[in-house]
Amino acid sequence: MRLHKTIKSMKTSAQFLTGLVLSAILFFSFSNVDAQQRRLRSGVQITPYKTTVIANGKDEISIRVVAIDPMGAEMKGANNLIKFSLQGDAKITAIKPDNTADADKKLGDTSAQAHLVNGILWVTLTSGTTIGHLKFEAKSDTLFAGSTEIHEIQPGKPHPVTMAKYVPKKVTDKILGADISFLPELESRGMKFSDNGTPGDAIEIMKAHGFNYIRLRIFNEPANPKGYSPNKGFCDLAHTEAMAKRIKASGMKFLLDFHYSDYWADPQQQNKPAAWVGQDFTTLKKSLHDYTAKVMQALKDQGTTPDMVQVGNEINHGMVWPDGAINNLDSLAQLIYAGVTAVKEVSPSTTVMLHIALGGQNPEARFFLDNMKARNVPFDVIGLSYYPRWHGTIEDLKNNMADLAKRYPQQVMVAEYSQLKREVNDIAFNVPNGKAVGSFIWEPISSWEGIFDRKGVANQYMDVVYPEIAKKYDVK
Repeated sequence: MRLHKTIKSMKTSAQFLTGLVLSAILFFSFSNVDAQQRRLRSGVQITPYKTTVIANGKDEISIRVVAIDPMGAEMKGANNLIKFSLQGDAKITAIKPDNTADADKKLGDTSAQAHLVNGILWVTLTSGTTIGHLKFEAKSDTLFAGSTEIHEIQPGKPHPVTMAKYVPKKVTDKILGADISFLPELESRGMKFSDNGTPGDAIEIMKAHGFNYIRLRIFNEPANPKGYSPNKGFCDLAHTEAMAKRIKASGMKFLLDFHYSDYWADPQQQNKPAAWVGQDFTTLKKSLHDYTAKVMQALKDQGTTPDMVQVGNEINHGMVWPDGAINNLDSLAQLIYAGVTAVKEVSPSTTVMLHIALGGQNPEARFFLDNMKARNVPFDVIGLSYYPRWHGTIEDLKNNMADLAKRYPQQVMVAEYSQLKREVNDIAFNVPNGKAVGSFIWEPISSWEGIFDRKGVANQYMDVVYPEIAKKYDVK
């Protein structure tokens, strides 16, 4: 759980996740911590319903503002004074609900303040006309601050990447999946796994409890000094090949998640691999294509062809920055197309997902997908991340998935989540129009609310919750 960083801060390292758990343990362990100290562990949670805004002087962003306790629950009765600040070419244009009894309420273009009303405020921002980034922050004297970054863009006229007509490939599996890319690193530290007192391979234990798909992330050169795994190279091609053999040997299927970076790629950072820095755009497209094809061919040659591939990770703000940033929509579409083409050249049967965060942010999800559609980018599955703190309420997720399933020919799934396990899967397996695919939980062997405890022992999520979900939705 994170109080003031963006979503991938949660994912920057196993150490952070461990610290997260330790923080929660410490909070509940020290009964002599006074009330003020406990309040300081609470925070302001802000959920923007768009993080990409058109620089036309009139595009609006709605932001939900609440106070949350140390465990992430909303403090429904909170009336804290919240102070807002905005950097960049935009204005704060409204704060609701309008409480006329709030003597401290102030509204200015770039700063404002108001008290929470029954634990909530809604803030509206209106765009300016300048391309760039906006930073919006919410502070309170007794709460950790919340902040978000918003990309202000001018999309331009779309140019198709191909004139060929593409019919999305249908996924026939019901997927109950998990990203367990940390597994080799945990095992290298000596971590063992067991279920009901019986030692076993984590993958085999998961298979026995209803999981049928594993997702692995891959980085270009993670062993680089500034890479994901300096000197060790976890999540490189060699480690991916070894994990792919284990996945296929267990009888499970395999989703490969290309980050197209040496480090984490997400809505806040999509830095190109060091080896591609300085390349012109034509060369960059070829590098992305050739790298994708190389990885796919290596996996195919050892009999572990991915069943599904993500061409990029959480790419609603683009990928391979700055060339493929969201303001450069034509270039982004061409880079995605280079990756899709490489996947299909090696394995035509492999399905391709476009993965955006935006679990509950329907306006921005539609903006991204409409722009990919306008550029005729071929793909098969829409993947969404859903973390309540950053992607809205569970009802927002349900409504967004239903709307996307009606608007687009592709199927829709939850590509990342952790909390609200039953609720998320009930939504993911009940997407209308026959568009349901399923879900992938993010790192349930190493993160909070995991399916194993810190000693590697399977817990109630593993032994009860996931078998129930698998049985309910007839996951094979």
